[in-house]
Amino acid sequence: MRRTVTALSAVLIAAAGLTACGSGKDSSTESKATPPTAASSAPATTAAPQKPLAEAEARNGIPPKPDANVQAAYVRALDAISPTIVGGKEDRAVSRGRDACGTIHSFPNDHAKQVNLTQQRFSGAHQVTTEQAEKILTAVQTHLCPKH
Repeated sequence: MRRTVTALSAVLIAAAGLTACGSGKDSSTESKATPPTAASSAPATTAAPQKPLAEAEARNGIPPKPDANVQAAYVRALDAISPTIVGGKEDRAVSRGRDACGTIHSFPNDHAKQVNLTQQRFSGAHQVTTEQAEKILTAVQTHLCPKH
């Protein structure tokens, strides 16, 4: 998970750097006396990091955040395994599930590694068993990343 966070941070930093580089026009043709207005430069800075982040996540097999219906079905599936998995923290469970999709994408032929990383990812205050990790992985694949 730390690698994912590090990679996503690097993408954000790179996107911010690209945004700061300007429009790519030859500076000799631009007027140096007239700075860009706040209205014209603000949308590029706020919208730019979201697209590269989403693209980086997609390349790494991390799906977009699910809609409310998909999230509810996913949370119900996890609660059926054990109510302690979600523990009232649905956003955290969804985030961990999306990261598990990245694991499935990164290790498509290593089911044991997928299960092991899922067990680690979902263990916290309550330890997840290998059997529960198998079921969590199935719920993740069913609801969050069915293409894998």
